[in-house]
Amino acid sequence: MSVTIRLSRTGRKNQPTYKLVVANTRDKRNGRYIEVLGYYNPFDPKQKFSYDKDKFEKWKSNGALVTDAVNKLINGTYEYVKYEPKKAAGKEVEATKDEKPAEKEDKKPTEVKEEEAETTEEPSEPEITEEPKEEEKGE
Repeated sequence: MSVTIRLSRTGRKNQPTYKLVVANTRDKRNGRYIEVLGYYNPFDPKQKFSYDKDKFEKWKSNGALVTDAVNKLINGTYEYVKYEPKKAAGKEVEATKDEKPAEKEDKKPTEVKEEEAETTEEPSEPEITEEPKEEEKGE
């Protein structure tokens, strides 16, 4: 069986903390694990990341796969990015849409009439009228 060294999420809502665990590759992210190697807390600057180097090297030498996030944490290049749902971004877009109609309302009525006059100066299509049909006489 394949074994992976990865992060398992713990903590409360909007305040995640992670355990550095050795787990079966097919198990769930927060599921059963074989051994805990350390922890990572992105919100605590004093005790941000610590792990047992001897255990880590033992598992790695035995063939355990290491995830990209764990590699970056160990190398010191990992940057935690807080999740922002799409709904929050959608509300910002709606707010900018609401501002645009307000700008149009600020225009004076004379300015609006001038804009309408400019649009009517363009050539318009000729009107089509229907000619009365002749009644057919029955023989």
